[in-house]
Amino acid sequence: MTFLSVKFLVEKRVQLEEYITALSWSKDDTLAISSAGGEVMVIKDEPKLILLGNAQQNSIHCLDFSPDGQFLAGGGQDGQVRIWDRSNLQLIDTLNWGKQWVEKLAWHPQENYLAFSQGRYVQIWDVNSQEIIVTLLFENSSVLDLAWNPNGQLLAIAGNGGVKIWDTQNWDDDPFFIETNAAALKIAWSPDGEYLAVSSLDKIIFLWGGGNLVPWQLSGFQGKIRNLTWSNICLDDTPILATSTKKDIILWEKNDQQGWNASVLKSHNGIIKNLEFHPQSLLLLSGCSEGNLSFWENARTLTQNIKEISGGFSKLLWNTSGYKLAIGSDRGEIVIFRVC
Repeated sequence: MTFLSVKFLVEKRVQLEEYITALSWSKDDTLAISSAGGEVMVIKDEPKLILLGNAQQNSIHCLDFSPDGQFLAGGGQDGQVRIWDRSNLQLIDTLNWGKQWVEKLAWHPQENYLAFSQGRYVQIWDVNSQEIIVTLLFENSSVLDLAWNPNGQLLAIAGNGGVKIWDTQNWDDDPFFIETNAAALKIAWSPDGEYLAVSSLDKIIFLWGGGNLVPWQLSGFQGKIRNLTWSNICLDDTPILATSTKKDIILWEKNDQQGWNASVLKSHNGIIKNLEFHPQSLLLLSGCSEGNLSFWENARTLTQNIKEISGGFSKLLWNTSGYKLAIGSDRGEIVIFRVC
């Protein structure tokens, strides 16, 4: 698919009260949105608020549809994990963890198992049996990120000092540990499950996989590493890792010498807030703090640069087919584009 001649038409605009914190698409193109004001909205044909904001302004931090699209889960500042039935948008479960903020949650890629953070712990909830499967401890700090391997066999949890990786078939076994000098902030598995990228507080990316027990260290970043995103399309049998720091995008491609080459893309005047590959091509999108959305054909050539929101970006996300794009702003605005 080439995007040199296609148009991005605005299909819908919606306004929430506060900063957009999370977006999630289901397989049937239903969009879920959450805000820093505690709102959750679902859009299929018409927008419907399924969780209203509150006087305490308890933010909903994370939101995710289950892989079969049957359930929607959200968690946030009030310490509750809420699970809705997608078919009727009714709340079916509320897991209450008191004062512990729920910063991260993610569904298993094949099963209706929900992993969510609770301070130094990660709980795995089985929606069908209504019970906790296992509780995992990250001893060094609160959990800063978590991610299932795409094949569902591994769960990675990041925090101060590194990343722990559990085998989901043997929860009682000691996890594999990737040590970092500073806190591990973000983690991202490549779509083939072969590589795990880890950004650390000391401006280094640790890249584990490819049969190597010792991770590569990618350095040279001028500031905080805000984004890690992998392409679904491989070049020379390896996907591209796109990262951002300040106003720059840095692409990483594996070379024949078992290392990684970097190339830099520049166009933004503001800090890059979001970075996403199209699910079926090497089109790369970047959104900055000034509200500009840039389209990079083949992850190289700037083909469009548009501004469709007031304020700056907070979130952007393609649907699974790649023919719709949702963007959220730091002023609560949501715009849905249709690719024509």
